[in-house]
Amino acid sequence: MAVLAYSLGKREINQYFTIKNAKVISLAVVILLLVFHTAARYYGGGDTCDWLLSSGRYLGENVWQPYGCMMHKYKSIEAKTCLSEKRVAFVGDSRIRQLFYSFIKIIDPERREDGNKHEDIPFEDESSSVNVDFLWYPEANNSMKERLISWTQDPSAKPDVVILGAATWSIKLHSGSSETLQQYKVNLTAISTPLERLAEDGEVYWVLQDPVNEEVLSENRKMITNQQLEMYNEAAVDALNSSKRNARAWIKILAASRQAALETITRSDDGLHLPESTRNVGAMVLMNAVCNKLLRPIDGSCCQTLPPPNLLQKLSACVFLGSAVVFLVLHVLGYNRHRRPTPSDVESLEEKKPASAAAPLGPKAPFQALCRMGVIMAYFYLCDRADVFMKEQKFYTHYTFFIPLVYIFVLGVFYSENSKETKLLNREQTDEWKGWMQLVILIYHISGASAFIPVYMHVRVLVAAYLFQTGYGHFSFFWLKGDFGLYRVCQVLFRLNFLVLVLCVVMDRPYQFYYFVPLVTFWFVIIYATLAMWPQILQKKANSSGMWHLGVLTKLLGLLLFICFFAYSQGFFESIFSMWPISNLFELNGSIHEWWFRWKLDRFAVIHGMLFAFIYLVLQKGQVLSEGKGDALFPTKISNLLLFLSVVSFMTYSIWASNCKNKTECNEMHPYISVVQILAFILIRNIPGYARSLYSSFFAWFGKISLELFICQYHIWLAADTKGILVLIPGNPSINIMVSTFVFVCVAHEISLITNDLAQVVIPKDSTALLKRLGGMGLFSLVALLLARGGQPTTGA
Repeated sequence: MAVLAYSLGKREINQYFTIKNAKVISLAVVILLLVFHTAARYYGGGDTCDWLLSSGRYLGENVWQPYGCMMHKYKSIEAKTCLSEKRVAFVGDSRIRQLFYSFIKIIDPERREDGNKHEDIPFEDESSSVNVDFLWYPEANNSMKERLISWTQDPSAKPDVVILGAATWSIKLHSGSSETLQQYKVNLTAISTPLERLAEDGEVYWVLQDPVNEEVLSENRKMITNQQLEMYNEAAVDALNSSKRNARAWIKILAASRQAALETITRSDDGLHLPESTRNVGAMVLMNAVCNKLLRPIDGSCCQTLPPPNLLQKLSACVFLGSAVVFLVLHVLGYNRHRRPTPSDVESLEEKKPASAAAPLGPKAPFQALCRMGVIMAYFYLCDRADVFMKEQKFYTHYTFFIPLVYIFVLGVFYSENSKETKLLNREQTDEWKGWMQLVILIYHISGASAFIPVYMHVRVLVAAYLFQTGYGHFSFFWLKGDFGLYRVCQVLFRLNFLVLVLCVVMDRPYQFYYFVPLVTFWFVIIYATLAMWPQILQKKANSSGMWHLGVLTKLLGLLLFICFFAYSQGFFESIFSMWPISNLFELNGSIHEWWFRWKLDRFAVIHGMLFAFIYLVLQKGQVLSEGKGDALFPTKISNLLLFLSVVSFMTYSIWASNCKNKTECNEMHPYISVVQILAFILIRNIPGYARSLYSSFFAWFGKISLELFICQYHIWLAADTKGILVLIPGNPSINIMVSTFVFVCVAHEISLITNDLAQVVIPKDSTALLKRLGGMGLFSLVALLLARGGQPTTGA
């Protein structure tokens, strides 16, 4: 009864919640969210600089998250570059002096707080001509006003950035009297005029008063209460906000440090001055406010204005709009014949054939596919290239990684089903394998788990396992079917690269930025070249003579020597891939280093997969393996021994990964030991007959769109080119992740179908037509590369 109820429950879910219905819901959700965020920015203020300065929350100890945008953590060299030949002035009391020290420690981390109290403190970095001064003005009075007026009258002495604030001394000296508060308001109103003039050519920040821990304050400070500070802050906001008559020149209010202090003031030593970690938050907020618009760090979305679309982005928009127009015209004219072929899995041994070969795509189909792709690319652009949706920083905790991990594996078990076949690494099992690996990698990315080395090393094994499957799948296909035709090659290359090439144009990113696609594309070409070169050795030929098996092993040995030569000759590797025009495919930020790192890290995974496929297929042909339903793969003693060794290897690797000191050392070992984990998993998953007879349809579904999931996450699940997290539902991280994930998965599935539709049109089966198209595409690519090369500045320009 339990099994029947379980089966009926799944059938009920699948009946009403189809992927088609899910896509309709996701489209409606996106439209509603787009309207909501646009209205919120228009009516509620959409300036990310205001968000940075005004509010935020702690993600964890010492990790500050501004509301709705990402804050970059500036390093010394970046701060010096931003502030080069600039003057910064901190004006105020001892609290401003604290902020001053935290600010200059970003520029010079070795700087000590050794200045005299109640005196001016200068700071200069000669290497970058940065001048930052602290000026002791503990009260907002005529003395402060005169200094500000002097700067407006002497341009040579005027700072580029002024940060000021004061109130506690006024409260202390006058015992918190109401007359002092009124005078404070008058003084700030008078000071606002020179501050406005300074803000016309520079930046002015007024720091609101942080709270105090009244219980710890000394007797001579007991009159400084949080109630008093709140009244002084309100007075400051009222006086300085009235200066916003000129939209170009207004005084910015720094309130974020006060909000951070509300959570940490209890750790203050004297109840008045903030802990160093809280001061650092205020200093980093200021650095982001001043420098983000100049340096434009990718993980610092606060205070950045996004650049307008470039020529290629505008042209791509025209192509998509033109396709929509043509589609509408053809639809009106009645060209409605459209049949979607069954997609194939380019990484799999098997390739599904359409049920009917006599129903080609109609003329409307490619334009409909491009129209759908255009809508999706508009969503990509709005998510990661426009000021519509918010972005937040990643922050790793064990909870954010392991809880979702447990959740998805429970779902995977819930959707367990009987497999159609029980062969080792059958189609359903490899889809399942790719699916759960991809889900783990997605959780790893969004949780920022790369900061935790044991998790990082285990995920590295998953990436190696995907490349292992690449070697296994393509070798098996070529060995069994011997199809080395141009049509098959172009189909694979198109399916692997279509989405990435479109994103390179729409999102203005280099090909190597989406590193996994160049990696699997490169290895597919290598596998093809290795097996297609003379002599082509297929299973049919090898069955006639065992000598052909030695020929295959010789080819694999040659490939291994090729890999080792490149791996131990970094200079030669970089010189090859730095040559024009292939350098355009493999360079990132003008360097080949990223490609070298990615290639070297998993350099043996593909050949391991090819060798495993060869051994398995030879054993299968020799009927050495027992692949019947319920049968163990090997005799009982051998099966038990292999299972025991596999479990031991898993435990050994986990212990080793947990003891890794740094990523560099562990990455050096990874290429040599990752295959042990992969083989251990294959044996555990396939030796027991009952394990081979079951698979998770939940994981297998995700496995069929694993490549699209991996690429789409860059811009519509993560944000800021994977540095942050997309925020569709502000203020509730849990609901936000659920909604963004739902939309993200629907988009990935739709792109998979679009890619399949266009592959049928772009890659014709007729060899002559295919060669003509390849020639045209090659000529177009060459012209584009020559134009791009001609547009680059010459050395020394």
